[in-house]
Amino acid sequence: MEDTIAAIATPLGSGGIAIIRVSGSKAIDIVNSIFEHDLNKQDSNLLELGNIINNNQIIDEVMVSVMRKPKSFTAEDVVEINCHGGIIVTNQILDLCLSKGARLAEPGEFTKRAFLNGRIKLNEAEAISDLINAANENMAKHAVSGLKGKLTNKINELRSELLNIIADIEVNIDYPEYNDLPDIENNELKTKLTKLNKGIETILINSKESSIIENGIKTILIGKPNVGKSSILNELLNEEKAIVTHIPGTTRDIVEGKIMIEGLHLNLIDTAGLRDTDNLVEELGVKKSIALLEEADLILYVLSNNESLTKEDQEILNKYQDKIITTINKTDLTNKLNKTDLKDYHVVETSTINKTGFEELKKEIVKLFNLNKINQNDTLIYLNKRQHQLLEEASQVLNSTINQTGELPVDLLAIDLKTVWEKLSSITGDIYEENLLDNLFNRFCLGK
Repeated sequence: MEDTIAAIATPLGSGGIAIIRVSGSKAIDIVNSIFEHDLNKQDSNLLELGNIINNNQIIDEVMVSVMRKPKSFTAEDVVEINCHGGIIVTNQILDLCLSKGARLAEPGEFTKRAFLNGRIKLNEAEAISDLINAANENMAKHAVSGLKGKLTNKINELRSELLNIIADIEVNIDYPEYNDLPDIENNELKTKLTKLNKGIETILINSKESSIIENGIKTILIGKPNVGKSSILNELLNEEKAIVTHIPGTTRDIVEGKIMIEGLHLNLIDTAGLRDTDNLVEELGVKKSIALLEEADLILYVLSNNESLTKEDQEILNKYQDKIITTINKTDLTNKLNKTDLKDYHVVETSTINKTGFEELKKEIVKLFNLNKINQNDTLIYLNKRQHQLLEEASQVLNSTINQTGELPVDLLAIDLKTVWEKLSSITGDIYEENLLDNLFNRFCLGK
């Protein structure tokens, strides 16, 4: 990181303002060479109005800010040039910076330098990426909580507790006259490790709710042919997304759509009707429908008001009861369904003909997933896939260690606990692999 980097930090195109960011040991000298005022005399974090000049020709009137190390985003000297937005003038100023000794920054390199210089933790860098790519207000809110270090603080607490436990064990190893831990100390050790693992599991459980914010609720509409699944999908989406006919087996492949409920995405998937069929294409669709039952966060199991409950219906309702909302459709037709058989389930009645029951259906979804609670809960901690996997692995190793406490020598227990510590440290980036950094920061734009 000896060289000085530069890049355009705003979307390139016509606009009011564009920003060229320069970071590194020569940042002030490089911009000084093209700016009409002496930046060495400028106070940090103030804007200076002046002209960018090349060969005695004014390129643009700009405002320049200097942020001196270590009090900058990258913890290096940073200069930002605020010029008039436009492709030509913005590229001209960037080219001037490059001609004076800067090199073009790689994607995410400013944020990478912030991490490598100790300005932010790795999970906080990931939170920046999440904030940039947030698809709704809730995702942005949880990304901001990551930037504030909520996850960092929790992980550091766990690491500190674990380090104290490892230190206690090392005393026994370094001073053999104490022998191995006696039973009472083994019990104390098991208690401490169980408490530590509970802290990890709390974060994991907590993050399951927050993952709904990022990924939405994967919702499948499933049931026998002609119960009105496609009509319900169209009604929820408020568009004719799926083909609707009275011919059984019309839907042979999945049809998808997306709506927002309480600021969260509901990812809707209409599926082929469940029935035995000789048609190969329809049969493949039915198999795909059944496979989706396992993957779904929510199942809208659609029954027809004018058809009796079958054994197959009952089997699916029993197996997936915790994530099913039983949707009794066609309430405009004569009732032939014994609704007392459904008293133990979440039930909503709809009619796509009369346009009724759909607000009640949305309210039932909000209730089932505690969406109001999720939106108002400031204690949620969002984990991305990498962080979630590391925490799960840490918990698994810790569980194994707890089960073997008192059976294995303490030096072997210490090895496992150091593995847990390494996994926790990998979340914050206190331990990292170079290829991990490359994969992460390459997802950023050039000027970030």
